[in-house]
Amino acid sequence: MDKLVLYALSFLYILRVLFGSEVKMAVQDPSYPAYVDSSVIVGQTSLFQKDIEKYGNIEYMRCVPENGFFPDLSTISHVDIIFFCSPNNPTGSATTRDQLIHLVQFAQDNGSIVLFDSAYSLYISDDSPRSIYEIPGAKEVAIETSSFSKYAGFTGVRLGWTVVLKELLFSDGFPVAKDFNRIVCTCFNGASNIAQAGGLACLSPEGLKAMVETIKFYKENTEIIVDTFKSLGFGYTFQAEAGLDVVTTPGSGFGPAGEGFVRVSAFGHRANIMEAAKRIKQLYK
Repeated sequence: MDKLVLYALSFLYILRVLFGSEVKMAVQDPSYPAYVDSSVIVGQTSLFQKDIEKYGNIEYMRCVPENGFFPDLSTISHVDIIFFCSPNNPTGSATTRDQLIHLVQFAQDNGSIVLFDSAYSLYISDDSPRSIYEIPGAKEVAIETSSFSKYAGFTGVRLGWTVVLKELLFSDGFPVAKDFNRIVCTCFNGASNIAQAGGLACLSPEGLKAMVETIKFYKENTEIIVDTFKSLGFGYTFQAEAGLDVVTTPGSGFGPAGEGFVRVSAFGHRANIMEAAKRIKQLYK
């Protein structure tokens, strides 16, 4: 490993500066809105096309139940950067090992770099890869980022890490890690001592145990919500964010393929989850 950066920084902003405004990107559809929004802010996209609800110069990779939430890569034109999140936000779908092998091979064949977001990886309970670096060849085509936000409630603290390996090179052979490090050191002074101390505490034996327990609690919340949907005959995928008022997010807010879905969350107090489940049942029964 050539570089492990632990900062409270905007990963997406750094990447925009690193790769410039002339690159073409692909994103899962639906996906975390910041992937597209940050591209718009720095001028990597063309005009928004209202008729299809998409920005130009972005390849929207449709990931829906019909294709197992994994895109048909044979339909994707040449792209420089591929944003990929597993488990995905908002669908919660975890990419299988065979699918990730296919993605890495696609990147190798097309000279693309995969920006792999593993912010939810500790929620994986089957044998799906938790890191893209588990896949042979990924070191030469991927950057991985993650965060304490989903494991330890650090959302407001904005503490995370990015891994850029020495094997990842630009087309001229120059290491991507060197440019990444220069940009980070120029633009940021690093996370506060308090935030870093919190992150280190999370990585201690006691901290890791606490994070596992927190994830277990949220997954139990998910089971309550899923059971509620099942009892009403609703379809669902894994990631189930709902408050006391049962506020949901329209799926279209995550991309055109999210139309017809809503996103709810299990990240909440148990009493609120139970109340939300009760209200949903009362509303739809």
